[in-house]
Amino acid sequence: MSTLALSRPTAPRALLAAFGLAAAVDLVSLLAGADLGHQVAKPLLMPLLAAYAVSLGAPRLLTAALLLGWGGDVLLLSDADGAFLVGMGSFAAGHVCYLVLFGRGRTSPALGALYAAALAGTVTLLWPDLPADLRIPVAGYSLLLAATAYRSSALGLAAGLGGALFLLSDTLIATGIAEWPQLPAPDFWVMLTYIAAQYLLTAGALRAMYGERRTTV
Repeated sequence: MSTLALSRPTAPRALLAAFGLAAAVDLVSLLAGADLGHQVAKPLLMPLLAAYAVSLGAPRLLTAALLLGWGGDVLLLSDADGAFLVGMGSFAAGHVCYLVLFGRGRTSPALGALYAAALAGTVTLLWPDLPADLRIPVAGYSLLLAATAYRSSALGLAAGLGGALFLLSDTLIATGIAEWPQLPAPDFWVMLTYIAAQYLLTAGALRAMYGERRTTV
C-alpha cells in the first residue's frame, strides 16, 4: 500500500482533533475567565473546521460559509466602531452560502411554521430593548438565520440540529445586547452552541453529499 493511501485518513483526523482541541481551549478559557485563551483559540476554530471539510472534499459553498463565519468571529473580538455590524454582515453572507448549499430539498411545513413563529416572537420581544441603530440589522439578520435553521433540515438530522443551535447561539447574543438577564458565563453558552452548530452543519452537509463512509474518519 502506498504512503499516499496511508496518509489520506490521517489529515482529516488530525484536523478534526485540532479543531476539538481549539474548541476545548476556548470553552475552558471562557469558564475560567482567561480572556487571552479565548482571544487565541476562537480565531482558530473555523479555519481548522474548514480545513477538515476541505480534506474530505467539501463543496466550495461550505468552505465559504465556514470562512465567512471565521471573519465574523474575528470581527466580533474587536471593540472597533462598526466591527459588530461588519461581523454580522460576514455571518449573513455565510448564511447565504448555506442556503444555496442546502438547495431545494424537502423540509417540513410544520417546522417552517415553528421557526416563523419563533422568529416573530423573538424579534417582537427584543425590539424595544435593542439599541435603535441595531434594530433593523438584527431583525434582517434574524430572518436570514431562521431561514438557514429551517432549510438546514433538508440535509438531515445532524445539519438540522446544527441550524437550530446556530439560531439559539445568536439569540443568546441578541438577548445580551438587549441587556436581558443572562445565564452564568453567557459567553460560554454562546460559543458552545455556536461551535456545535458549525460542526453539525459541516458534518451533515458532507454526509448528505458524499455518504457516511467518506465522511467517517
